[in-house]
Amino acid sequence: MSLRMRLMGGLMRPVMRVMMNRVERPEPLRWHLDVSARWVFRRVPGMETRELRYPGGRALWVNAGPVREERVLLYVHGGGFIAGRPETHQKMVARLCRMTGMRAFMPAYRLAPEHPLPAAQEDVRRAWDYLRAEGHAPEQIIIGGDSAGGGLALSLLAELGREGQRPAGVFAWSPCADLSFSGASVQSNDATEHFFPARRVHDLAAMALGDMAAKDPRVSPLFAEFSNCPPVLIQASKSEILLDDARRMAEVLRQAGGAVELETWASAPHVWQIFDGWFPEARAAIASTARWISSLSDR
Repeated sequence: MSLRMRLMGGLMRPVMRVMMNRVERPEPLRWHLDVSARWVFRRVPGMETRELRYPGGRALWVNAGPVREERVLLYVHGGGFIAGRPETHQKMVARLCRMTGMRAFMPAYRLAPEHPLPAAQEDVRRAWDYLRAEGHAPEQIIIGGDSAGGGLALSLLAELGREGQRPAGVFAWSPCADLSFSGASVQSNDATEHFFPARRVHDLAAMALGDMAAKDPRVSPLFAEFSNCPPVLIQASKSEILLDDARRMAEVLRQAGGAVELETWASAPHVWQIFDGWFPEARAAIASTARWISSLSDR
């Protein structure tokens, strides 16, 4: 672990856990993420964004430098289903775009508790349908996401598999794949988790789920059935409470015949990739994802 990540994590953990222990409404989390996106997350040279209104809602097109790749990235932002916008995650995604020569389509989806699940899943599906209507074949689309967005990306994969649509590949960074939070790491990693204390996970689930059951496969892809799986990459931190979501999700996809790569990183914060430019592990994880994307052309 780099000294910079150790120092930043040490400063981050007490502040974030105190806030997460006390917050009762999503508005403070949304404000904090917006402020971080504006003042903390690092802008990528050559980054360009374009807002789009389409039948599914609102989205950002993001690229950084020349677009050389005919494939497109459908990227779903995280935020615990209750926070986040394309704008909060655009800088991290722009780094991946710069490394791959791709452009990314980042849909805004409805947030809970105002719009409980499966509203977010419905909006992400509309984003996929828009790209298809614009002429992108399934094999030209790579789906990605982080945290809640990683779970949404995997939920979309399950739905597409039932229809015989196979994207080029799917990656998930620190995915939230089980809203029942039944993984052993929820408790065993509570002391090392940087952001979200284990005692609050079911409060989050209650806000996100509305009337849905936590193990409904539509919102918890760990319990979904997968078929016709493309290659999948999952990255997670060994110290986060969602580590077992990543491990178990990888096994479910392997059992379904998928070629799955699971990368686990020591002592990193949840979705550490968003700290690109602050410590080297963030850039290294994005670079590993870029190499994986490049390898898809050979499969």
